[in-house]
Amino acid sequence: MYCNQCEQTAKGVACTTIGVCGKTEEVAGLEDLLTHVVEGVCIVADAGRKVGVVDNATDRFVCEAIFSCLTNVDFDPIRFEELIYEAVKLRDALKTKVEAAGGKIDSTAASLTFTPADTLTGLEEQGAALNFITTLDANEDLQSLKQIIMYGMRGLAAYADHAAILGQEDEAVYAFIHQAMAAITTDMELNDLVALALKTGEVNIRAMELLDAGNTGTYGHPVPTEVPLGHKPNKCILITGHDLKDLGMLLEQTQGKGIDIYTHGEMLPCHGYPELKKYDHFYGHFGTAWQNQQKEMPNFPGAILFTTNCIQKPKDSYIDNVFTTGLVGWPDVKHIGDDKDFTPVIEKALSMEGFTDEVDNDSVMVGFARNAVLGVADKVIEAVKNKDIRHFFLVGGCDGAKPGRNYFTEMAEQIPSDCMILTLACGKFRFFDKKLGDIGGIPRLLDVGQCNDAYSAVAIATALAGAFECGVNDLPLSFILSWYEQKAVVILLSLFSLGIKDIRLGPSLPAFVTPNVLNVLVENFNVMPIGETAADDIKTILG
Repeated sequence: MYCNQCEQTAKGVACTTIGVCGKTEEVAGLEDLLTHVVEGVCIVADAGRKVGVVDNATDRFVCEAIFSCLTNVDFDPIRFEELIYEAVKLRDALKTKVEAAGGKIDSTAASLTFTPADTLTGLEEQGAALNFITTLDANEDLQSLKQIIMYGMRGLAAYADHAAILGQEDEAVYAFIHQAMAAITTDMELNDLVALALKTGEVNIRAMELLDAGNTGTYGHPVPTEVPLGHKPNKCILITGHDLKDLGMLLEQTQGKGIDIYTHGEMLPCHGYPELKKYDHFYGHFGTAWQNQQKEMPNFPGAILFTTNCIQKPKDSYIDNVFTTGLVGWPDVKHIGDDKDFTPVIEKALSMEGFTDEVDNDSVMVGFARNAVLGVADKVIEAVKNKDIRHFFLVGGCDGAKPGRNYFTEMAEQIPSDCMILTLACGKFRFFDKKLGDIGGIPRLLDVGQCNDAYSAVAIATALAGAFECGVNDLPLSFILSWYEQKAVVILLSLFSLGIKDIRLGPSLPAFVTPNVLNVLVENFNVMPIGETAADDIKTILG
């Protein structure tokens, strides 16, 4: 096992026996094996496009398979076994079609001829023997860049999958995923790999745009909404992850059944969507970020539904209450299939005690996505011109358990009162309930949404730059980002593709970035680690 894809990787180098996330050596090998086979599928699909052979089922499968390998999504060996066999089946069927159309598959990659073992144990052994990361390139800097691209692909595939679930697809996104996954199996020069990494970020902006269109087109543009952090007496279901469609279907299926729905983690911003908040039993938010679920979920007296990602090993005290759906998987946890019939979740909630008392833990405001913020853009612009607003800080990203993340809490607390704070993703749970006041009636802390809503932040920054007739780098705007997994990786690549500089990243820099590759990023984008203290960084930023 050799896994260094997340921020909490062991000793800052790699997890080699068991993942910090709980991923076993066997699952790590199966993920590597699946990624290897998917490279073969992408080589064939890329060749197929050149002769007009395009298969949407393969496009969708590739995204789902790549997304399944993202941190904290799927830990179930049986699910990976099914994906590997399906990948080989699709690869061979598509290869026949491409060759029949006169296409030429000009590659000697081992992933094109790989034959899977016929047992799960055999697949696990093949995965362990693959040494996948070292096969990317013998040169450590080129290997590093290929890892950046591959991990970026996992984030890009996740966003493309989220969007496709809501009916938003772009053939160009699929074509690029195939092209990029095929490219990293070949010998490439450093500059070409840097360009491909930036292209990954550029295409990801399109994928996030599609997701934004799917979310807002289906559920309306988020509006500022107050969300209770307490609870009231009733049966209850907790939903976590990111998937708005799963939440919408759960709300519809539980209507009139005497069950309140609570969000957890990155589902919090869903309270701002008009077509979701119309349900009277969509009540409040329970808990904080994903890494706290093992200490928070034992206290939730209802059923728990995981969607898309961010699952940790459920403790014995609540594992019987847990359900997964979509790409999420954990061994021996009940899974809701593609029919999205949540009856088992509902029946479990009805069989449990639920909340028996009423608790007021105050509330938080959500719903400040691009439409809401740009709706008051004239007031914001005027406040900047009048020097009522001195600076904007985008403080967000992934949260995690590793020491050093208190920096982001201190950052939010110590930013001067004449500065605005934009936040998104689960990193906000370090300070989401802070009462930071307002500037001219506009709250100083604006929750833009999920990590999936990064497009909103880009749109807001771009619109402000347009209003001030300058580039984004010339705005009084600073990016302070926390990262954990591969959605954060591809968002960072997206910011680089836009030419955004001076990004502060923490709590540590990626283990898969070599010193030479880091130097390239520093020279071109002045990306830097967060400082020792938030106060020092604020002082530097504000000059």
